[in-house]
Amino acid sequence: MLKRPACACHISALLFRTMTTTQETKELFRRADAVCFDVDSTVIKEEGIDELAKFCGVGDAVREMTLKAMGGSLTFKKALTERLSIIRCSREQVNKLITDHPPQLTPGIKELVDRLHQRNIKVFLISGGFRCIVEHVASQLNIPLDHIYANRLKFYFNGEYAGFDETQPTAESGGKGKVISMLKEQYGFKTVVMIGDGATDLEACPPASSFIGFGGNVVRSQVKERSSWYVMSFDELLKELEKI
Repeated sequence: MLKRPACACHISALLFRTMTTTQETKELFRRADAVCFDVDSTVIKEEGIDELAKFCGVGDAVREMTLKAMGGSLTFKKALTERLSIIRCSREQVNKLITDHPPQLTPGIKELVDRLHQRNIKVFLISGGFRCIVEHVASQLNIPLDHIYANRLKFYFNGEYAGFDETQPTAESGGKGKVISMLKEQYGFKTVVMIGDGATDLEACPPASSFIGFGGNVVRSQVKERSSWYVMSFDELLKELEKI
């Protein structure tokens, strides 16, 4: 009797596991109690800290560090500290950035959040970016401000940069997972789905019930490879909700 090559068996088994996991992830998304979104390069098209750096005239120096942080080669807190020490933005600069260059929503996100709200699924924004920018995004999506978890910039009384609040869970590597654990405990959620483009989003599962990788703005290869379900647009998620 001819034996099937071992490598073919292995590939078939791997494909089956991937397909099964993808279906499981889709099912968890459809019956989620809460969906948590990353913000930079997911809900909005840009990386907020890169836009702030560019606005302050230090874009190139900071962009490279952002790529290292999102790729997982630097601890998040170290990358954030170093980037902000280069930017040293004033309160006035931050406010002017939001006014002159407001963050651009990714196509389809408003429709998706509206649909989730219609289904009474709670929506949260969990970001390693800055609360002042994320609040602007949340207001466009009708997401309550108490559903935001992000980093807080600190300023001296004269408006000059004074650092950031290092006690926020989102200031640490693994912080998004800590927020999700807290949400599950606080609200009693059983099924929480995390959606994002970067390494810090991927590592939030577990405690998230499942993770959906998003590549609509930027594709990070290590995230794509490790995602059981990877989407290139929010329309794919909307279509999945329509199956219910």
